[in-house]
Amino acid sequence: MNNGPAVQKNAPCLLIRADASSAIGSGHVMRCLALAKAWQRAGGNIAWVMAEGIAALEDRLLKEGIDLQKIDASVGSAQDAAALVSEARRRNAPWVVVDGYRFAPDYIRQLKASKLRVLHLDDDGRYDSYPADAVLNQNICATTAMYERRDSSTQLLLGPEYVLLRPEFLGQSAAREIPAIAKKLLVTMGGSDPDNVTGKVLRVLANSKKPLEVKVVIGGGNPHVEELAILAGRLPLDIQVERNPRDMAPLMNWADVAISAAGSTCWELAFMGVPAIVIPISSDQRGIAESLGERRIAANLGWHANLSEKTTIDALERLLEDRERRAAFIAFGRSLVDGRGAERVVNFLRACL
Repeated sequence: MNNGPAVQKNAPCLLIRADASSAIGSGHVMRCLALAKAWQRAGGNIAWVMAEGIAALEDRLLKEGIDLQKIDASVGSAQDAAALVSEARRRNAPWVVVDGYRFAPDYIRQLKASKLRVLHLDDDGRYDSYPADAVLNQNICATTAMYERRDSSTQLLLGPEYVLLRPEFLGQSAAREIPAIAKKLLVTMGGSDPDNVTGKVLRVLANSKKPLEVKVVIGGGNPHVEELAILAGRLPLDIQVERNPRDMAPLMNWADVAISAAGSTCWELAFMGVPAIVIPISSDQRGIAESLGERRIAANLGWHANLSEKTTIDALERLLEDRERRAAFIAFGRSLVDGRGAERVVNFLRACL
């Protein structure tokens, strides 16, 4: 059953190309969902083209009133681009949104050669050229210098003012109690966590001497679901496992502190006022984690493979005991993310029609 917004006849259709899997996680899809919901709120329709998916996410897109089309093509290939062009023409889509690290400049050029207007979501300026009409990098470390090799007509939407937040976060109250000693800990490593950093963190937490209440989120694409459930039951901790929660906002409202991957969840935590310890679990997250640490918005534990028990416990216990530091993290984070990022991006797209 489709419980999402009704399709509006003759309304402009935003076409999104983003995938999810156990290998790449769900972050690309979830932030594009935030943009999709903002486009719907502005009266538009959404169509989505996907080659790789996670069943729970596909089901969610359908329930959000999004027309999902699966394609049989190698991600980022000429065949993939041709399928997207065909779908864009069929729907007369004024904009195509592309989000994923396998969509290289040649892919974007193929879309542009077909006269499509393209918004390219990026995180680290990794490509040798950027031929899209616009590039969106919502991260705190985004700079114009990262995109010096863009086409002369390419516009840039850079920084946390463009953070894409889903509606479930936007309706939350800004009020938050900051306890003298924190004990409610949220652990979330994204939608997939292929290296099972979650398990590593839980084993470390078992050696903390602090009285912790732990809620651990296991995403829909996590390949270690059963292993983590068994581990959580065996450890001498008060652990509640949350499997693929549809709404993260209540969990963040509950938490005093979070240990999180350094992806899009960081911006959700910042907006929700949850002091965080971040662990980059993919190469694109390194710069985000470093910037968050340098600007005192979160504590950065560094690359996940180098995680040590002592460093993790020391960082956690310091944050649990330091109310002033937690309050500072909350203030800095909320000053950075105001919740209007998706609205700003939609306004930009509509202004270009």
